[in-house]
Amino acid sequence: MEKMTNSINWVEIPVLNFDRAKEFYSRIYDYEMHEMMMGPLRMGFLPMDPDSQGVGGAIVQGDGFVPTALGTKVYLNGGKDLMTVLKRVIAAGGEIILPKTQINDEFGYYAVFEDTEGNHISLHSME
Repeated sequence: MEKMTNSINWVEIPVLNFDRAKEFYSRIYDYEMHEMMMGPLRMGFLPMDPDSQGVGGAIVQGDGFVPTALGTKVYLNGGKDLMTVLKRVIAAGGEIILPKTQINDEFGYYAVFEDTEGNHISLHSME
C-alpha cells in the first residue's frame, strides 16, 4: 500500500437544522462560514487554508445525514491551543462533554463537545 500524507481527506458532519449548526460553528471558530448547495445537499465549509492541501470538512444537511453521539469520532483542529475554540462552545449553544485533557507530551491535548445537533465532536491541539 502506498504511503499517504493523511489518513482522512474530508469530513462531513451531519446536521438537521443547518442555520443553527452554521451559527454554532461560525461562533466557535469566530469566522464567516461559506455555504453552497452540492446537488441536494446543503454544505457549510469548516475553516482551513485552501492553499495548504490539508484535510477539510463541512457541515451537511440532506437525506442520509443524521447527527449522532455514536459512531465515527471526528477530531477537528483546535489551532495552537484548543481552549480558544472550546471556550466558545457553551455560548454558541453546545455542551462540553470532556474538558481539555492531555493525551501525553508527544500527542498534545483533546476535548470533546456536543454541537447543537447532538454530534459529539473532538478538538485536538498540541498545546
